[in-house]
Amino acid sequence: MKAAATAQLRLLDLQAEDTAIAQLEHRRRALPEHAAIAEAKTVRVRLQQDLLAARTRVGDLQLEVDKAEADLVPVRERKVRDQQRVDGGTVTDPKQLNALLDEITHLGRRIGDLEDIELEVMEQLEAATGRQDMLANELTEVENSMRALIAARDEQVSVLDADLGVHQGKRAGIAAEIPDDLLALYDRIRVRSGGLGAAALRGHRCSGCQLEATPTALAEYAAAAEDDVLRCEECERVLVRVGAVEA
Repeated sequence: MKAAATAQLRLLDLQAEDTAIAQLEHRRRALPEHAAIAEAKTVRVRLQQDLLAARTRVGDLQLEVDKAEADLVPVRERKVRDQQRVDGGTVTDPKQLNALLDEITHLGRRIGDLEDIELEVMEQLEAATGRQDMLANELTEVENSMRALIAARDEQVSVLDADLGVHQGKRAGIAAEIPDDLLALYDRIRVRSGGLGAAALRGHRCSGCQLEATPTALAEYAAAAEDDVLRCEECERVLVRVGAVEA
């Protein structure tokens, strides 16, 4: 392949822009906020699920408390009515009076049992409500933290994107000065070799693979015409002469 020496030299400028673009893209992908946000999202989902379960538990326990209170109402009312009959002296028959007193005693025990049940459920409700509130606070903290992380990430991405735009603009300008066939060759090699398509030949060394050329290769480089496009015998990158080549 043939290309003017000036076009070949511009490959090194193009490579510098491509390297800068690749570094910026890597920095963009590797921002620590990305991982922190992903972790926060995972924690948020878990907290949302736990909070939903806690709210369901609180609702169920509240229904149990309401039922326990509802069960107590008729028993208390019955005991009050029986006590009023005893206190009012309207029951004079000894057997009826004793039966009424036995019922009052039974109702008292029943009220005690129901109150114990209600108290136990109310304690469970208090504990469940505390857990619900704790989870709600944790969820709020995670969401606030996540919003701060997203804002920090977006700010850094904005700066990196601006830098990327500058380098992409410079790359486009340089690429326009390079012949299509040489540019296509450079891009193929760059993609295949992990980002480096052209390297400078300084003295006897390729700046791409950092290996010294063999005497045979150096002789070929030295004998090549100025517009010959050279390739490194080791890494096959385009070799751009930046000075005289001595065999």
